[in-house]
Amino acid sequence: MKLSGAELVIRALRDSGVRFLFGIPGTHNIELYDALVDAPDLKTILITDEQSAGFMADGVARASGELACLNLVPSAGLTHAMSGIAEAFLDQIPLLILSCGIRRDTGSSFQLHDVNQAAIAQPVVKKVFQPQTHEEIYPMIREATSLARHSPPGPVMVEIPVNLYLFQGDVGSFESVILSDQRERRTPREISGDSSASPQNDIRKITEILNSSSSIGIYAGLGALHAREILIKLADKIDAVVFTTISAKGMFPENHPRWVWNTMGRALPKQLQPFEQELDTLIAVGCRFGEVATASYGLKPPKNLIHIDIDPTVFNKNYKAELTLEADSAMALHALLHAENLKEKKRDDRKLHELSEAHVAVRKEQEAHYRIHPDLVSPFQFLTKAQQVFGPEAIYVADSGTSTFIAMEILRLAKPRSFLGPIDYSCMGYSVPAAIGAKLAAPERPVVGLIGDGAYLMTGMELITARAYGAGVVACVLRDGELSQIAEFQRATFNREALTELPPFELKSFADGMGIDYVAIKSNEEITSVLSKAIEISEKNQPVIVEVAIDYSRATWFSQGIVKTNFLRFPWKDRLRLVARVLKRKIAS
Repeated sequence: MKLSGAELVIRALRDSGVRFLFGIPGTHNIELYDALVDAPDLKTILITDEQSAGFMADGVARASGELACLNLVPSAGLTHAMSGIAEAFLDQIPLLILSCGIRRDTGSSFQLHDVNQAAIAQPVVKKVFQPQTHEEIYPMIREATSLARHSPPGPVMVEIPVNLYLFQGDVGSFESVILSDQRERRTPREISGDSSASPQNDIRKITEILNSSSSIGIYAGLGALHAREILIKLADKIDAVVFTTISAKGMFPENHPRWVWNTMGRALPKQLQPFEQELDTLIAVGCRFGEVATASYGLKPPKNLIHIDIDPTVFNKNYKAELTLEADSAMALHALLHAENLKEKKRDDRKLHELSEAHVAVRKEQEAHYRIHPDLVSPFQFLTKAQQVFGPEAIYVADSGTSTFIAMEILRLAKPRSFLGPIDYSCMGYSVPAAIGAKLAAPERPVVGLIGDGAYLMTGMELITARAYGAGVVACVLRDGELSQIAEFQRATFNREALTELPPFELKSFADGMGIDYVAIKSNEEITSVLSKAIEISEKNQPVIVEVAIDYSRATWFSQGIVKTNFLRFPWKDRLRLVARVLKRKIAS
């Protein structure tokens, strides 16, 4: 049987369950794009910049769990997309990168776009596949999609040379592909059995620690997303309080009486810090103790740190664990929950009541502190009223910096896949394209972008794509006229800002130029009415820009925690030097 490279790619994508492709056609992949015209079940999205392709595919994956594809021209398409690919790599988000390659059948040198794409991509992908024959295309794409999804997930690249698109070639059977997710994995029964093998012994040791503990915490990352229901049951059984990483916000319901916060360490509000400090045991599951998740490694875990992850390379990197268990999160927690020797602990109603009261105090402090400038929009008022307007199904997509941390601290989310943000790579420009990807993948859910004005200037024109494909995102541009997160650190460290003030621009003119509806919120009193109008527009499958005159004058707990943590790490002479510099500038001003 003879098939073209395009026919093989389309069959492999269909069989792998890929629905969305993001990219720009070029000289080398026009054969594939021509074939995609006859494959309407594969939603092929023309974007304005390949950076956005990566963020859109990332948004699809985070919002729906689906794997999406970047369809890239050689070299320039790949290098443009690298920011989105690296974001997905560090945040462990599955992507398929379908990169076209130059001709490999002519022997010609110095071809158009001729660079070593595999070498460029290698540091930020799980693997690069380079099929040399038609027969290799289908199994390699199938394996690439499987590997991208396989825990720990991440981007995988397939580079197909243009000659395999231009010509047909012989192919054999499609039935013999063995995929990563079909390979042998331990089942809960195998983990929790009675033999002397290591996993079973680890479960026994963990239960012994839990049985002797008086105050237990669980710290859950995005790797435990599929273990949500088991985690809730285990927390109840062992009377644990629960923290999550920022990436996993909403994975554990934040209206649950055991939920504490989305970070640990000095980024916690003072009212909640005692619930971390009193722990004698912490179960970390599906997380890596990264810099952002721990607010610059400000966490001081208890001695009994139990770390569970499917990726053994994360163990003992930043914090030494008393016990580690290499296992799938759901399987390990299932084994713990049903372990015969795990004792059910009595519910500590006093502690849960104190936690509830602490959350009430946190909300009161947030509301009071965000009343500094009555002529600006309070972040607390904006986000709490947004939740009332958009309802519990809404997806919030933050951008790098202040919008992530403001949203993390104020929003209360009870559903998973409700908060998307660039965390470990922290790439500006994420929110607009990721929100579009989320809306395309979950059209029944309201999607709200929380976009800094600096980030908007990077990728805001991608709203043209949202209009073209009927993605009704509510793009809230939070206007404060500066790169707020960096300016905040500059003020704290130097008592002045340096090159963080943005040039003025008219957002309405951007909206008019793109043919997109525009509304503005200039005061707290306008929030509900304007957002209600915005959601009406979005429900007509059209994007809308909401300009918000946001008040960012109060630093987040997260930012305060980072500054304090890093300051206290400095030698005394450097602490004194920094303080003296700030005081000198304050006196001079």
